[in-house]
Amino acid sequence: MHHALILSLLASTALAGPRRPHSHAVATGEIKCPIVFDGRVKTTTELTDFDSYGTSIFNPDYVKGNDIKWSQIIKFPAVNGSRFDDAETHKPFEVTISDQSIFQQQRGFRRAGLQFQGDTNSGSPGSSGIKTIHFSLKWDAQRALNLSHEYLNVWHEAGDYSANQFNFEAGSILGQSSLARDTWKVLDRKNKQIWSTPILKNEWQNFAVTLNFQRNTLQVYYSKGAEPLKSVTSAVSNDNSGQGQYQIGILKKPTGTSDVVNSGYQQKNLNEGLIYGGLFLEDSANNCISL
Repeated sequence: MHHALILSLLASTALAGPRRPHSHAVATGEIKCPIVFDGRVKTTTELTDFDSYGTSIFNPDYVKGNDIKWSQIIKFPAVNGSRFDDAETHKPFEVTISDQSIFQQQRGFRRAGLQFQGDTNSGSPGSSGIKTIHFSLKWDAQRALNLSHEYLNVWHEAGDYSANQFNFEAGSILGQSSLARDTWKVLDRKNKQIWSTPILKNEWQNFAVTLNFQRNTLQVYYSKGAEPLKSVTSAVSNDNSGQGQYQIGILKKPTGTSDVVNSGYQQKNLNEGLIYGGLFLEDSANNCISL
């Protein structure tokens, strides 16, 4: 009797098949360098945590629509974690833009840009030495970007707001119609493209950008899925002066105007988003970089 019961239980277990993995269990990357700013969102984080200095890892006040909170902007999509997300403690998050995504009086833009808490315009530890910003991106087909527009997704803006030391972008770059629109691109301070790769719609894409503030260079790393990062450029000469802050999210430029900050075409009932994971800034002194 007992023997038959055991056989029955074994058979039912076999039919049930292997247990499904945890919904966020994918990460394989090891962070080997000191983290300066950690933008990975913990699994215990609630949306309302983004609205307060006491509970958010980002600046709750910037850079977003004037009359909305980050808890109305950020979403937690049901997707597996990226390469550098710790499967047990971190979850991906999505930055979205809508008709309300108007910052201050910048009516030409639609934007929602996260800033690390502690990353200040002047004297920030992120703007000296050698630093590498890591981030992974996943396309959201339900909130697809309109690639006939230009999008800034990750960038470092100089402290006087006169320029960006680098731009990580997608879509149609204004004034550079020869560049493919359906690619992720890295542009230097002079807005010259130094690297690009096709946008993949069905898997994570992992990026790292090293800013050497001592030697004024910029270097890009890339991989897809769970693959290790590989260098895809040399250390390219770039003007990294001016200190400033990192922004991560979406800045969508308008079309049909020469005054992109204040005017131009943006469609109504906007509902676009981009999924982020594995976001952190590390100290790459002594050529340290997590791959």
